[in-house]
Amino acid sequence: MARNKHPEETVHLILDTACRLFLKKGYEHTSIQDIIDNLGGLSKGAIYHHFKSKEDILAAVTDQMTSESNQMLAAIRDRSDLNGREKLRTIFKASINRPVQNRIFTIAPNFNKNPKLLFSLLHDTIDEAAPHYILPIIQQGIADGSIQTDYPEQLAELILLTANIWLNPMVFDSSQEESYRKFMVFSQMMRGLGMDIVDAEIIKRLQELTFIYQNNRQT
Repeated sequence: MARNKHPEETVHLILDTACRLFLKKGYEHTSIQDIIDNLGGLSKGAIYHHFKSKEDILAAVTDQMTSESNQMLAAIRDRSDLNGREKLRTIFKASINRPVQNRIFTIAPNFNKNPKLLFSLLHDTIDEAAPHYILPIIQQGIADGSIQTDYPEQLAELILLTANIWLNPMVFDSSQEESYRKFMVFSQMMRGLGMDIVDAEIIKRLQELTFIYQNNRQT
């Protein structure tokens, strides 16, 4: 029985069950009780021992699904066969093409109704991804001549805040048309900064993710 498992096994069971229900019913339509009913006897108290809320469960599910992301970012950052600008393009394309993105856009809620998750996204963007992955690439690009900027730290933050927040339909609940226009502006902005890193393939993939999210919101 679940109650006899070790704590890490219990957490794994909760997250796997929650992820399955989020994908099947959607985050907004899945309750804590739904999760409990599918845990084979695990009590509500046991769940709240590990997670304070459904939002905390979702955050842990998302972390679990994207656990390989940092390894992917680090691997591209540390490649020796690409210049800085090429690494930015490669990271952007690899990030949105990961199969797990389909799952994330399927289960994720509207961030406007989940300020805790939005704050977590902002924190991860500014304090983790920008300084540890994007900034070193920009600094390399400055050194190899493929990127021109006097403000590498701010540019790293701008790129990720735009990509992770402004372009994210889960934050602004943007329609496909609205998202497309934002994608085009982002592409123009990057070209204006001398970094042509957004192509038609990337824009098409971003539209697909927006459709997945909006389709899930309507069901």
